[in-house]
Amino acid sequence: MKHFELQGKKRITGKKADVKSVRKEDRIPCVIYGAGVENTAFSVDEKEFKGLTHTPYSHIVDLDVEGAKYQAVLKAVQYHPVTDRPLHVDFLALDPSKPVTIDVPVKITGNSIGVRQGGKLSAPTRKLKVCGMIENLPDELPVDITELGLGKQINAGDLKYDGFQIVSPKGTLVCVVRATRNSAATAAAAE
Repeated sequence: MKHFELQGKKRITGKKADVKSVRKEDRIPCVIYGAGVENTAFSVDEKEFKGLTHTPYSHIVDLDVEGAKYQAVLKAVQYHPVTDRPLHVDFLALDPSKPVTIDVPVKITGNSIGVRQGGKLSAPTRKLKVCGMIENLPDELPVDITELGLGKQINAGDLKYDGFQIVSPKGTLVCVVRATRNSAATAAAAE
């Protein structure tokens, strides 16, 4: 799993004016909690934070808040409804001795038999939730579709990996090859 480093500055909590002054400095108010960590309010630079959110990958975040170091995952981000700027971020502190649950992107590999026969590949799921120890978590989940024929699909329950388990619902559709008019015409011509 990829790591992302962020530098934080402690901030004062309580009044709206304090939060507004943090945002005027192009910083995002944040809080970290969980794993025996005392709730800590801090802020991060907005430009640095974009490196964490503007990517398809998931990261373990290495936070340095004025000398205090934490490993965390991004729990929640609140965005402004008009400007789409982040208003507040929640981080969940991790305990390295306990399993982590995190969303990991799916990477489709191979050339499907069904697509070569004229079908259309649909992959509605971009990420699956996985659970495992930090050192076993992958950067992406490879899904080989080489043997996927017309009308066939791959669900989250069909995927098996070593070192971690998929905790998304087993019926979650990862990808499917749907029949098209072209594939029906090819099949009729073959008969």
